[in-house]
Amino acid sequence: MIRVLVVDDDYRVAEMHARFVTATDGFTVVGTAHSALQAVELCRALRPDLTLLDLYLPDRLGSEVLPELTGDVLMVTAGAEAAQVRATLSGGAIGYLIKPFDDRDLRDRLRAYARYRTQLAADRPLAQDQVDRALRALHGADRTGRVRHPRTTPTGKLVADTVRSMDGPLTASQVAEHLGISRATAQRYLASMAADGTLRVELRYGAAGRPEHLYSWAGRSDRTDEDRPDGRGPGAA
Repeated sequence: MIRVLVVDDDYRVAEMHARFVTATDGFTVVGTAHSALQAVELCRALRPDLTLLDLYLPDRLGSEVLPELTGDVLMVTAGAEAAQVRATLSGGAIGYLIKPFDDRDLRDRLRAYARYRTQLAADRPLAQDQVDRALRALHGADRTGRVRHPRTTPTGKLVADTVRSMDGPLTASQVAEHLGISRATAQRYLASMAADGTLRVELRYGAAGRPEHLYSWAGRSDRTDEDRPDGRGPGAA
């Protein structure tokens, strides 16, 4: 059984990721942490095989605390800046999974990690082809080729229509409150639509903590202006 520590500052997201892990054969969650300090302490106490590590933690960046963690680390974060990806991978992370994602995305990577561990389980010298096979097993989940269109789902349509009908940018919390859904669900759809060009995203940095993502309509659409929820075109007063 592969023992996993889940690290995320959002309690609900940590619980969701823990459920994803528990539902994957061969994996068990040994603990959850919500700060960098907790992550280090639990790693030392529990010695997990794998840590799912968020980037934006309240006390330190995940990329900063990564070298202090034991075992392997898979970054699981909304942080998609190239510099942060480079920092975490050069710091020793074995992979990088960008939020939002569903249980299949995480399950694919967990199963790939299990195959990778199996390839390297024997305590003996390895030939080059064996090392190559282990690395292919680890990164094979990156080639799934799945294409999702979040706006085609009922919830995705509601999220898109909400952002499109507003005059200014919205946060995931504001969208969640407006629609009566969880912030994690709103964040998942917003980030997916930002990735496919439907929405624009910008970061607003506060005095402390992780930056806040602001989402606004990017103008890309498969509908006419008359289909807007308010019935007005973009130039209407």
